[in-house]
Amino acid sequence: MRTKVISLAVIAVAVIVIVIAPTSAPARLIVATTTSLDNTGLWDYLEPIFEERYDVDLRITAKGTGMALELGKNGDVDAVTVHDPLQEAAFIADGYALAAEVDGNVTERVPWAYNYFIIVGPETDPAGISGGNLTPEEAFQKIQQVGEDDPETVKFVSRGDNSGTHGKEKAVWAAAGYNYTADIQGTGATAGWYIEAGSGMGATLVMANEKIAYTLTDKGTFLAYQGDLDLVSLVDAGDILLNVYSVIICKNGSNPEMANNLVDFLRAPEIQDLIAGFGVPEYGGPLFYPYDPEICQ
Repeated sequence: MRTKVISLAVIAVAVIVIVIAPTSAPARLIVATTTSLDNTGLWDYLEPIFEERYDVDLRITAKGTGMALELGKNGDVDAVTVHDPLQEAAFIADGYALAAEVDGNVTERVPWAYNYFIIVGPETDPAGISGGNLTPEEAFQKIQQVGEDDPETVKFVSRGDNSGTHGKEKAVWAAAGYNYTADIQGTGATAGWYIEAGSGMGATLVMANEKIAYTLTDKGTFLAYQGDLDLVSLVDAGDILLNVYSVIICKNGSNPEMANNLVDFLRAPEIQDLIAGFGVPEYGGPLFYPYDPEICQ
């Protein structure tokens, strides 16, 4: 009788294990991404492919690059996909990144896509920056000069959120000869022509549209929102407008192995092909370009 009871208990445990095992939750990977990658829908496109390939629950949180990297420092995310080389370099130098091997090279920062920033604004172009003759730096100079003289007519809306786009904007102001803190955030904001949204790229474009203002945006997000905006692209050429997206594994994350899978995934040839074609049917051109070693430094 005792042997029979033990046998029944073993069978019961085995049944429980069989029932529970298939329903156990898959591994989880948490990634902080830029708002541009989220607003364009690229992560919505790639997420189910990654989840199926690696049997993982991928959680995406969209933040500006500065906040995304803070989440990485705190161990709140396992990887970041961001686009501000200066902030990325500081993150790595401070010891918050893990190295990954890609194409035979070991590196903490892995570029995987790029597009370009553009200066957009009202079609009437009250600052007169269109026509293809001005560099981005010269266009910013004209916006500042006309904005100071006529702040009711010429306005510029900034992300103002320490994002990669905000970092690029500050770099253009600096290249144009301005002290960003004093001349733009200070004098410009006081005059009323310079406005900080403190928001993601999509929300900043909407605000610029409402205020009939100029702004700096990545081309991908602009194309995704263009149908709902009266803004047009006015300046789209200049070396300073290059916008490279990189993935970094966070040292303080909880799933570095799966984060390494994400690195491999984003640089896989078939995924690179998907990135190259993303948005083409809807917008008539790519929102992002795949990794190019000659461009993505």
